[in-house]
Amino acid sequence: MRYLALVTDYDGTLTQNDRLADATAAALGRLRASGRRAILVTGRRLDELFQVCPCTKLFDYVVAENGALVFESATGETTLLADPPSPALVDALRERRVEPLEVGQVIVATRRPHEGVVLDLIQRFGLELQVIFNRAAVMVLPAGVNKASGVRAALRKLGMSPHEAVGVGDAENDHSFLRLCECAVAVGNAVDAVKQMAALVTQRPAGAGVAELIDELVATDLASVDARLVHRHIALGVRLDGTNVLVPPYGGTILVAGPSGSGKSTFATGFVERLAEQLYQFCIIDPEGDYISLQNAVTIGDQHRPPGIDEVLAVLRDPEVNVNVNLLGVRLADRPEFLANLLPHLQTMRGRTGRPHWLMVDEAHHMFPVEWGAAPYPLPQTLGETLLLTVHPDHLAAGVLAMVDAVVAVGAAPDRTLAQFATATARPPIAIEGPKPRERHVVGWVARSAEAAFPMRVIPGRAERLRHHRKYAIGDVRYNSFYFRGPHGRLNLKAQNLAIFCQIGEGVDDETWLFHLQRGDYSRWLREVIKDPRLADLVQGIERQSDLPPAHSRRLVRDAIAARYTLPE
Repeated sequence: MRYLALVTDYDGTLTQNDRLADATAAALGRLRASGRRAILVTGRRLDELFQVCPCTKLFDYVVAENGALVFESATGETTLLADPPSPALVDALRERRVEPLEVGQVIVATRRPHEGVVLDLIQRFGLELQVIFNRAAVMVLPAGVNKASGVRAALRKLGMSPHEAVGVGDAENDHSFLRLCECAVAVGNAVDAVKQMAALVTQRPAGAGVAELIDELVATDLASVDARLVHRHIALGVRLDGTNVLVPPYGGTILVAGPSGSGKSTFATGFVERLAEQLYQFCIIDPEGDYISLQNAVTIGDQHRPPGIDEVLAVLRDPEVNVNVNLLGVRLADRPEFLANLLPHLQTMRGRTGRPHWLMVDEAHHMFPVEWGAAPYPLPQTLGETLLLTVHPDHLAAGVLAMVDAVVAVGAAPDRTLAQFATATARPPIAIEGPKPRERHVVGWVARSAEAAFPMRVIPGRAERLRHHRKYAIGDVRYNSFYFRGPHGRLNLKAQNLAIFCQIGEGVDDETWLFHLQRGDYSRWLREVIKDPRLADLVQGIERQSDLPPAHSRRLVRDAIAARYTLPE
C-alpha cells in the first residue's frame, strides 16, 4: 500500500451539523479493516469534541485545538505541543467583553468581528502569537502551531511520515495539513481555495464524500490520482532542452552504471539530497564509506565497528532521519550476507510504515553478485524504490537486473554501458536519441517507455561532496597505494590511504620526503589515484616551492589534505 493513513478534518468534512452519519462511521471501519490508520484533526477543544463526537475510538489519534495538542485514543493520553494561553490576554479579552470566548489548553478562540480587538491586545502585550481564520472563527495560537504541526506529531507517533497520508478537508484552516499530506483531497462542499489545491475533489459533500474517498482508497490505493501528484516527483536530471526528467517517488528501481570515477557518486548524492529536501527518507548501503560526509544522513558503522541491523532499524524508526550504513568494518566477502539479512527487515518496515522510502545500494555488483538468489541469499520478490550504483551492470544478479525500471548511464561510453545492460537482461539494443552526449552529460533510459535513451545533464548536490571521501581517507586503495621508497629504493613503506600517507610522511627521514616532493610524486598520486584535482593542484604548488624546509612542506601537505578530508585523530 502507498497510503497507510487517512487524516480528516471534523466539522464540515467528516460531519455536518455535528452529526456523524452511520454510513461514514461504517466507512471508517472499512478503512481500519484494510490495515490503515486514521487521524482526526479539528479546531475544537477536546472536551467540546467529546460532547458531540461519539467516534473518537475509530481514530488512532485526535489532533485538537487546531494542532496544539495530540490525544491518543487507546490510552487517553494527551500531549501538549505548545504552551498554555497567556492569562493576561484571556483576562483582557474578557474585560473587553469579547464573546463568545473559548479558552482551551492552548487555544483561545472567538468569532468575527473581534479579530481587531484580538490583534490589538496581542500587540499590546508583545506576545508571539498568530491569528488563524476558519470561516467566521478566529483562533489565537502560538507561532508555528497549526493543523500541519499537529498532524506531523501524530504521524510521527505512528512511525509514519506525511508521505504515507491522505488528507481530506473543507475549509481555510485545513490548508496547512492538506499541503503536508502526500495527497490532498477536498470534499464536495469545500471552499473553492481548498478545491483548487486538492489533487482530488469528491463528488459528494462532507461525510458522504469521506466515505467515497475511503472506498476508492481501499479499492485502488488512489492509483488514478498519481498523475496529479507531479509536484511530489523527484528530478532525475535535466534534458538538453532544459526540461526536467522527473521520476515518481514510488514504484521505481533505478540503475546508475558507468566506469569508476565517471560521476556515479556525484549523481547519486544530488538525487538523495533532493529526496531529503522533500522529506522522503532514504537508507544508503555504503560498502566503501563513500557517503560518510553526507550532512543529511546519520552514519552507522565505521572501519572498526560493523553496523548492527537492530541499530539501523532503530534509527530508521524516526521518519525524519536518514541512515547511511557504512560497511567498512564488514569483510568484503561478508557484505552480501549482511545485505541479505538486512533486506527482509527493511521490507517488513516498509510494509508497516512505508519507510524508508528509498534504498540506495553502492557497489551493487558486490552487494548483489551474480550468484545472488541461490542459497544462502534468497532473491527478494521486489526491491521497490531503490537506486543501484555499479561499475559492471552485467555482474549483477539476473533477478535484480530484471527489477530495474530505468537506467542512468554515466561516463564517456554510455552506449557501452547500455549495451552491457541490454545483453545481461536479454533486451534488444538500446538506441540513444539526439546529439552525442558531451562531458558532464549522462544518458537516461526508462524501461516502460517506448522512448529511446536520451542525454541529460546532472543536477549536482548543493554541497560539494568529495568522491570516495571516506575510502580515500581511511579505507584501502589497494594496488594504487603510495610507496615511500626514497632516492636509493631502500624503503618500501606502503600508504594505502590518506591517513597512512600522512602518518608515514611525518615519520620518514627528510631525504626520503624531499625525494618524492621534488619529483612531484605526491601531487601525481593525488591526481591519478585519489582523483582530487583541486587537492593535487594545492600540493603541486607546495612541491614547486623548493626553498621550503622539509618540516614546513610536510605540515603544508598534511594541512591541505586535512582541510578536504576527515582524518582520524
